[in-house]
Amino acid sequence: MIPVKGFPNLYRDEKTGAILNYDSQSYNQYMNAKNNRELQKFELEEMKKDIEEIKLLLKEIINGSKWN
Repeated sequence: MIPVKGFPNLYRDEKTGAILNYDSQSYNQYMNAKNNRELQKFELEEMKKDIEEIKLLLKEIINGSKWN
């Protein structure tokens, strides 16, 4: 591994030429943010399902299909 000048956490792979980041703290922050986004997306989908169910129940009440 060859250190990249001016970037203490970056190294160049000698075989592939790829730049690799060895900053584990930034990686952990990125993964936490990614997991939080996925959780928020899941929660949003659950809320959408709940709202759809509420709408169907309200329509049934308005139409009197279950209450007659």
